[in-house]
Amino acid sequence: MIISPKDKITTPQAAVIVINFILGTGLLTLPRSSTEKVQTPDVWISVILGGVITITAGLIMVKLSQQFPEKTFYQYINEIVGKWLGGLLSLVVVCYFLTTSSFQLRAMAEVIRYLLLEGTPTWAIMMIFMWVSLYLIIGGINPIARLFEIILPLTVILFLVVTFMSFKIFEIDNLRPVLGEGIVPVLKGVKTTALAFSGPEVMLLLIPFMNSPKKAVKALLVGVSIPLIFYVITVVMVIGALSVDGVVMRTWPTLDLIRSFEVAGLIFERFESLLLVVWIMQIFATFTITFFAAALGLAQITEKSIHPFMFGLLPILYILAMIPKNINDLFKQGDFVGNIAMFLFGILPPLLLIISRIKGGKKYETIT
Repeated sequence: MIISPKDKITTPQAAVIVINFILGTGLLTLPRSSTEKVQTPDVWISVILGGVITITAGLIMVKLSQQFPEKTFYQYINEIVGKWLGGLLSLVVVCYFLTTSSFQLRAMAEVIRYLLLEGTPTWAIMMIFMWVSLYLIIGGINPIARLFEIILPLTVILFLVVTFMSFKIFEIDNLRPVLGEGIVPVLKGVKTTALAFSGPEVMLLLIPFMNSPKKAVKALLVGVSIPLIFYVITVVMVIGALSVDGVVMRTWPTLDLIRSFEVAGLIFERFESLLLVVWIMQIFATFTITFFAAALGLAQITEKSIHPFMFGLLPILYILAMIPKNINDLFKQGDFVGNIAMFLFGILPPLLLIISRIKGGKKYETIT
């Protein structure tokens, strides 16, 4: 598949895609999963460290891809490690995006069933989002970027309004003492928080679509920094309101926080519906971009048109999404996907960057 010169995105659009990729189920589940590991109020420090690690890994991925500014990861990896090994690694990356997409699809269906459409069959909810996503990605990366530009401002405004309204039940003592048990508990949570930032790997595919590949570093920094701020605010507010013990006992602590207070006299006295609508859009965004990334990979590996793969992946996505039997299996699948991401995008890009430099890969001037 050859990238059309018309199918280009701006640097801000690239950053918006990264932001929407990261902000999937993380804000709903990160407080619980990270607090389980840390067991102290210092989770916010683990979140910051996880963000720093993600930015470092993302910079390596960007520097690798900037050596081949007109090609995606699926195309240039063959030049680095050879056709056969490159093809195998490309298929592994396709499987990662496919599994991530199915996880987001099922998570989206579970959240909707839990809070909005109780009793509705899971397959019915998933089918709607699958076909809407297919309709979107058929147009290429541009419609995806434009939709994400609409979703992000709504997310920022509604999230900040709803979250800061919870100050009325916020207790600063729930966040004390800082580092009361030392740095070791904080380090235990770094892996979990770093996995919540999965998303910068999309830069391996976005750079050839960018009008200015030299500005990819700026797109990455903005794309990770904004979710980092969101995650820190979320963790601080949730733990401050519910306490460490209260967070661990809840499946969706962020939603429970919003449901635990009301403001009388307003049009809306309870605000979880607003937050839920925003986060359905965010999960849909993550599902869509990973769906597109998987179809793009198959198209470029086989050098065929992308559209048959878009349609062909639908039943596969459905089957993968229906594998988890319950919410606990779904979370286990999420942990598995995160561990795979750690290997693929934490270890593989540095190795490829070293190999490409040794082999004298194409030099490309970058702007940081």
